Amino acid sequence: MSVRRWARDLAMGVRFTVTGGREGWTRALLTAVGVGLGVALLLLTTALPNALTVRHEREAARTDITFTDDRPPKGADTLIVANVDTDFRDDNVRGRALEAEGPRAPLPPGVERFPAPGEMVVSPALERLLASDSGELLRERLPERITGTIGESGLVGSHELAFYRGADGLAPHLDGGRIVRIDHFGDPDPGPEQSDPVLLLLILVVLVVLLMPVAVFIAAAVRFGGERRDRRLAALRLVGSDSGMTRRIAAGEALAGAVLGLVLGAGFFLVGRQLAGTAEVFRISVFPSYLNPSPLLALLVAVAVPAAAVLVTLFALRGVVIEPLGVVRTAKPARRRLWWRLLLPVAGLAMLYPMVGQGRSDGDFNQYLVTGGVVLLLVGVTALLPWIVETVVARLGAGAVSWQLAVRRLQLSSGTAARMVNGIAVAVAGAIALQMLFAGVDDDYTKSTGKDVSLAQMEVALPSEAPLAAAAAKFRDTRGVEAVFSYSEGYAGDRRKDAEDSTTLTVGDCASLREIATLSSCRDGDVFAVRGAEWDAGVDVTAMARDRRTLYLDPSYEGGPKGLEIPWKVPSGVKEAAPRTGLLAGTDRGGFLITPKALPESLAPGLEGHAYLRLDESVPDVHERVRNTAAAVDPLAYPMVWAATERSDRFDAIRTGLFVGAACVLALIGASLLVSQLEQLRERRKLLSALVAFGTRRRTLSLSVLWQTAIPIVLGLVLASVVGLTLGTVLLKMTSTPVSVDWTGVLAMTGIGAAVVLLVTLASLPPLLRLMRPEGLRTE
Repeated sequence: MSVRRWARDLAMGVRFTVTGGREGWTRALLTAVGVGLGVALLLLTTALPNALTVRHEREAARTDITFTDDRPPKGADTLIVANVDTDFRDDNVRGRALEAEGPRAPLPPGVERFPAPGEMVVSPALERLLASDSGELLRERLPERITGTIGESGLVGSHELAFYRGADGLAPHLDGGRIVRIDHFGDPDPGPEQSDPVLLLLILVVLVVLLMPVAVFIAAAVRFGGERRDRRLAALRLVGSDSGMTRRIAAGEALAGAVLGLVLGAGFFLVGRQLAGTAEVFRISVFPSYLNPSPLLALLVAVAVPAAAVLVTLFALRGVVIEPLGVVRTAKPARRRLWWRLLLPVAGLAMLYPMVGQGRSDGDFNQYLVTGGVVLLLVGVTALLPWIVETVVARLGAGAVSWQLAVRRLQLSSGTAARMVNGIAVAVAGAIALQMLFAGVDDDYTKSTGKDVSLAQMEVALPSEAPLAAAAAKFRDTRGVEAVFSYSEGYAGDRRKDAEDSTTLTVGDCASLREIATLSSCRDGDVFAVRGAEWDAGVDVTAMARDRRTLYLDPSYEGGPKGLEIPWKVPSGVKEAAPRTGLLAGTDRGGFLITPKALPESLAPGLEGHAYLRLDESVPDVHERVRNTAAAVDPLAYPMVWAATERSDRFDAIRTGLFVGAACVLALIGASLLVSQLEQLRERRKLLSALVAFGTRRRTLSLSVLWQTAIPIVLGLVLASVVGLTLGTVLLKMTSTPVSVDWTGVLAMTGIGAAVVLLVTLASLPPLLRLMRPEGLRTE
């Protein structure tokens, strides 16, 4: 068959769509909306890699505090930067204090001039927050006058909270950690990031699971209005077209709808791109300029969607006999075969099986086998569900009138019912598998901090010159603070430089010292040596505590910042103390414990104050009140909220990406399901009007619609649970993780899928009631 003939028939189908009156345009518009929603999400997905790349580049370009041994000396082109990050409720606020040391000091990206002391430049989101009523507590912490706004080039997202404040007198506080001297912004040595095979597997599976429902919905959208279209095609047979030409004309109609869907999809994408700049999902935001799809991927979408529309239509018509006098579809169709449908998931398992037990030790997982295996398993859901629906509804019978109407409709068109819930089933199956995988490997990326959050919930680090006693008193006066344990802490070594043995030195009153060690007796003026602490593993504290031995507080290390090297003679009569485990230090604390009277004044510059706070967390905004007090004590004070565990940032980023993508896919699923439901009701308008005209109650018809949705979705969710559990088990075995099922999570995933369908069904009831009016019997 010539290409010219194919082109002529496809063009004829396109022309019938354009000139076919209201019926043709309605079907084309329904198809276009469904395809357009899927195309928009595909374009957003193809833009995500670029968005992540730009975010990474922006973050790297503004990097200032890095752990490096190569620090420039003070000069005309140097700048001192202090990390003054803070938190406000659940949001992180990126903050930097800047002190230019010369006229050529580098400006941060997005900043036009340095703020003077008492001034700051802020991100647009932070400026809005500070101006709002909800930012009252934060305004107390950031009282500086706003003199400018950070430009887009200095931010990683439109909702990022960030500021730069002017400062002076930072040089004495240089520590190579939170306060550093730099001569340029940007990461000097990013280096290759070590890959984690399990994290790469997570990313790959997340992408496949999020994109599969989109592909399923696009395939379903091009079949909207199929029954009416087939009846119209019978007229073409009557005027002389053969069956092949008729199918190609039908494919041309689908092609027209798909092309129109591409146009709508591009429009939806542009709208969504702008909305993305104003939205924040799971505390992730981007600028619209980040969302630029790769030209190659966008071209692939533009070619693949129309091609898929043609192929899906030809495949759908393979079992439909279109004759001049009608469509042989209402006759009892041949039973669906099961054997080839089972081959798809079996082939998927066969592709994944060679990687079972690979874990992290044998390199990265084969991305082609992983992608192919997961795709085949999820496609198996779409292949098995029509057979399951057909088999089950064929055995359903007696019941209420609404039940019988629903069952008979499903028996006549089980394939249409299965297509409506295919996307939900695929999404739920993938979500269950991912939930199992995330839950299984969570312990590998979550570790205990060792901190006893029942004793203290916050810690505040204070600079050496901040008066600790006065600071502790202010914290005690802060609303919501129940108790304060304050210490001055430092490190002592056995040499001025490059000490072989070093240990901690902690100063506090007897009550505070008893919280971190077991003391036989204590009075002001005592010095204790803690022996056998985990903190001092490998350190001979007994030798360091010999009478009159000279130790050095804050010794220097080669390649590190120069220490103070303050000498300290160990006093006579040092008492022994036993460590206490898992309390304020996060582990048992060792070294020397010194009461205030026993502390020489010369050691004060080498000590940093720490206050550990026990809070009444029922007090509203207690954390914010503590942070405000810390800022009032010293602008360089660093408050921290304690947590019993901490998790890998990359693992959290992948989980967040999954949540963001799942939210977008669920929105697409809901919108596409609603369009599909409305299309089904539109095709049945005359039937519904006729039933009402013969006395059928509207409530009965409404219930029948609910049953028609409920039966396939229950079967789909059961199948999705089986496939999801199977895929999750295989993925866990691939990562060498013990298999366990979080049934609460499984039920949550299936419940979310069912809730989406229920909401869509309820939203379609008002149009259903309108379609039951007698006017629906009119025809042209």
